[in-house]
Amino acid sequence: METIRLTTAEAIVRYLIAQKSAMLDGVAFGRDNAVEPLFPGVFAIFGHGNVTCLGHALEQHQDDLPTWRGQNEQGMALAATAYAKTVRRRQIMVATSSVGPGATNMVTAAGVAHSNRIPLLLIAGDTFASRLPDPVLQQVEHFGEPSTTVNDAFRSVTRYWDRIMKPEQVLSSLPHAVQTMLDPSDCGPAFIGLPQDVAAEAYDFPVRFFDEQVHTIARPRADVVQLSSAAVAIEVAEKPLIIAGGGVHYSFAETELAAFAETHNIPVVETVAGKASLLALHPMYAGPIGVTGCEAANNLAAEADVVVAVGTRLEDFTTGSWTVFKNENVKIVGAVMSASISSKRTAKEASRSRERV
Repeated sequence: METIRLTTAEAIVRYLIAQKSAMLDGVAFGRDNAVEPLFPGVFAIFGHGNVTCLGHALEQHQDDLPTWRGQNEQGMALAATAYAKTVRRRQIMVATSSVGPGATNMVTAAGVAHSNRIPLLLIAGDTFASRLPDPVLQQVEHFGEPSTTVNDAFRSVTRYWDRIMKPEQVLSSLPHAVQTMLDPSDCGPAFIGLPQDVAAEAYDFPVRFFDEQVHTIARPRADVVQLSSAAVAIEVAEKPLIIAGGGVHYSFAETELAAFAETHNIPVVETVAGKASLLALHPMYAGPIGVTGCEAANNLAAEADVVVAVGTRLEDFTTGSWTVFKNENVKIVGAVMSASISSKRTAKEASRSRERV
């Protein structure tokens, strides 16, 4: 097996550059059949823990992985989160900080990305794995738990957490982090702690580890039995209602949603994340639902006997802490938007078109 000797930091940067993003159905970033970098750039504040090794590697590859200096760690990580949401989770920004307070400034941003299921890669400097230069600058010491650092604070607000203690761990950790961030239902931030001495350690990495890899978002289809049950529920419903969440946007399913609603004459209400799933002038649009919603949408929810929740977790603002649904016999049909609604297939299976109110 052909290998190449690299430092851990250099290997991380080369792996990130090799990851590309594409999208099914020939739609991505406004161009047909586009393939773009999965990691288009890095926001960084360099300091103790990430400047000498990771910083150098990023400087060497700035043409392929550009780096922008942040003014505040929380701000740059929040900007990275916003970027990923804007491109509908098809690209992932990186935010890197020094050890200590620099890292903890990113915890709030990690919480935002976690709660909103937005991919974000956080790489923070960490204390020496050897523990010989102990304590290091800005280290928060835990005398009874020497393996604990401030980076452990990220465990509760990330979908994937790891600390690289040996260079070869990169071979397992980075692919797992990428797959977690690309998972359509459980995606969120990934955290990599990079001890200062490990970042500088060299290892013979397999050359193929840095081969270009084009990622597509998995689009699993609904279980046939569950789909049939949902179709029956919608067909017999007297007052069905569709709740459109952020998953509609992430699946580029706005057109299919509109077609489905029009075909079956079902009103559509929206969550905050699902805003503009239908244009405000669309005849099936009934407004925002829930605590921050409007009277029309909440009145429809109160009377609905079947609610089709499309790409939404039905959190408390949407459901009014489960007070907006007044019909005791209401049925909830959940549609996870890892795949677009098929207005052709699903509409045909759902019912033979008939008038609904």
